[in-house]
Amino acid sequence: MAQFGAKRSVFRSILLNLLNFALAFLLVSAERSLKHEESAKEPETNYNYLLKAFNFLWQSDQSGYHHVWPEMEFNWQIVLGSVIGFFGAAFGSVGGVGGGGIFVPMLSLIIGFDAKSATAISKCMIMGAAASTVYYNLKLRHPTLDIPIIDYDLALLIQPMLMLGISIGVAFNVIFADWMVTVLLIILFIGTSTKAFLKGVETWKKETILKKEAARRLLSNDTGNGDVEYKPLPSGPNSDPPKDNTDKEVTVWENICWKELGLLCFVWVAFLVLQIAKNQTAACSAAYWVLNLLQIPVSVGVSLYEAVSLYKGERVIASKGDQGTNWRVLQLVTYCAFGVLAGIVGGLLGLGGGFIMGPLFLELGVPPQVSSATATFAMTFSSSMSVVEYYLLKRFPVPYALYFTAVATVAAFVGQHIVRKLIIVFGRASLIIFILAFTIFVSAVSLGGVGISNMISKIEHHEYMGFENLCKYEG
Repeated sequence: MAQFGAKRSVFRSILLNLLNFALAFLLVSAERSLKHEESAKEPETNYNYLLKAFNFLWQSDQSGYHHVWPEMEFNWQIVLGSVIGFFGAAFGSVGGVGGGGIFVPMLSLIIGFDAKSATAISKCMIMGAAASTVYYNLKLRHPTLDIPIIDYDLALLIQPMLMLGISIGVAFNVIFADWMVTVLLIILFIGTSTKAFLKGVETWKKETILKKEAARRLLSNDTGNGDVEYKPLPSGPNSDPPKDNTDKEVTVWENICWKELGLLCFVWVAFLVLQIAKNQTAACSAAYWVLNLLQIPVSVGVSLYEAVSLYKGERVIASKGDQGTNWRVLQLVTYCAFGVLAGIVGGLLGLGGGFIMGPLFLELGVPPQVSSATATFAMTFSSSMSVVEYYLLKRFPVPYALYFTAVATVAAFVGQHIVRKLIIVFGRASLIIFILAFTIFVSAVSLGGVGISNMISKIEHHEYMGFENLCKYEG
């Protein structure tokens, strides 16, 4: 009996062990299956996040753009918009930046256009202001050298690449969402306005030194009867006293370099023909892309001709004085790349490429008057091409565009005349640089503020905020 009890006790312990083992096995299996399911869900969850992000940025059948064109009638909006547009064009033309950073918020917030239509009308205003400024500058000479105030060789290097960038920028304007444009704009404008302001301070200090030296010379000659005559800053490293051509005017025909102007007009006409031909083709068809790509050899060919001539010393950037004769390959490539960037920014944001070219030319050592005049000259071609492209895309109402273009044209002429007189009276060409920096900074604040406000509104209304489909765009 005791033996039987012992056997039963052993059997019970074995059974309990087997039960424990089975339970442990079930628990381990369950844990493993749970881990497996979690690991399977993890990539699935990551995939869902990626899919949501992709759907946020791209839905081929969705569009967040619907143009808003208010009726044209005389009211307080038109009056206030005209006043702001006038001052924007006056400041922008003097700084060589066009004023688009002031035009776009004015057209959006006051007149009531949607952001992209405001961008297109802004380009019309820039074209009018640039054309008026160029006509004014065609009669002026370089402040220190006996050459035109417009540097045609510098324009020939930059302008074809600017035109190429404009075409890319206009396409990006259709594709990119507003919030993407806002982020790019704030970063770019704060950087360029800071750079321009620092350059203005540096030029102001140099002018102060020159004015003090001139005052000392007047005192030593016992002729200290008051005002110190304005002498422009030397444009090169030589020690020869600068020749003052600040108030010198010649006829328009004497002041044009016809060969360079002919090449620039060739690029413009070639781009115009390609744009008109492209408009007759189906969007995103083979012919459409071939015509787009043909812009590259036209622009690169002309800029390459100028770059090779500069590198070999056959041509010079005369406005730089002695410094305009020695060029490295990397320098030339960099400046051409900045030309493309300026065009992309101009086409994308509806601004003049002068927001990039102005600070770039100043960094090259070009005098402020020449920098402003040359940047505006290049913008005349690029902005007029933008207007053609926007017109073909049906991006703006013609009556509004004509009216605001006329306002900007008159304002630019008045602004150039007043600031030129101020430079002669105060003896400081750095005024142009400070106007440039101020205009860019105001543009950053106004455009950035409008962009952020629109972005918050779209988020609140759960609107589509991704890329637009270029191939399905109908205007």
